[in-house]
Amino acid sequence: MGRQRRSGSVVKWLNHYSSAQSILIVGDGDLSFSLALAAAFGSGENLVATSLDSYDALTSMYGKAQSNVTELEKLGATVFHSVDAKMMKRHPCLKMRRFDRIVFNFPHAGFIGPEQQDHMIKAHQLLVRRFFRNARHLLHPDGEIHLSHKTGQPYDRWQIEELAHEFSLVISEIVTFRKQDYPGYNQKRGDGQWCDKGFPLRNGCTFKFRVEREEAEEPCSTKFTAVHRESGTAPCAAASDLVKKASQRNTETSTN
Repeated sequence: MGRQRRSGSVVKWLNHYSSAQSILIVGDGDLSFSLALAAAFGSGENLVATSLDSYDALTSMYGKAQSNVTELEKLGATVFHSVDAKMMKRHPCLKMRRFDRIVFNFPHAGFIGPEQQDHMIKAHQLLVRRFFRNARHLLHPDGEIHLSHKTGQPYDRWQIEELAHEFSLVISEIVTFRKQDYPGYNQKRGDGQWCDKGFPLRNGCTFKFRVEREEAEEPCSTKFTAVHRESGTAPCAAASDLVKKASQRNTETSTN
């Protein structure tokens, strides 16, 4: 966590995120990622944490949800429940707001079959497509949408870069997702009888998207697709190498 001074105030950082940014986090399971940021900043003043489930459902599903919500509120964070990432631009408490960062870590449409089956891929794509549509509406013009996602098969078949491009969103950076960068974060399955259990984060990356500007030259990673990854012919060699290295590092070091 780094610090810098702006206009006499101290801005605290945790990895890609700072206390000066307005941040919306969606699909956060037991809200432990949101709490990791708020705790690192020493304040949740600019943080909006949301859960798909109602408060009652959330606290019955996750053992630490109630304490996490309490701590977030103590730190001044805003916590909303029953927020569907696929429709959030219509949420009465969100529709008039705009954010510097919108974060969705490891979106998943539910365990309704093996991950490699076509109907599962399509279900995940529908979730991500609708998330991008809604997040695009809630984003500041210079903001970023961060979607963390596993790489490799079958996850590359989701084609998240192409889904983002449907809404004029292009990749600005791809970085390795490391759980240890967010102390206290515990990823959750979020579905079925094992909803409070974790899942492996091997080969995870955070894909950072921004709004495409017509006057700017198209970034080399805009069309960085799963096909490019597999063939090794990504239009941006640096982006291709980044994903490969991220996958290698996560495979070697992940203990989750």
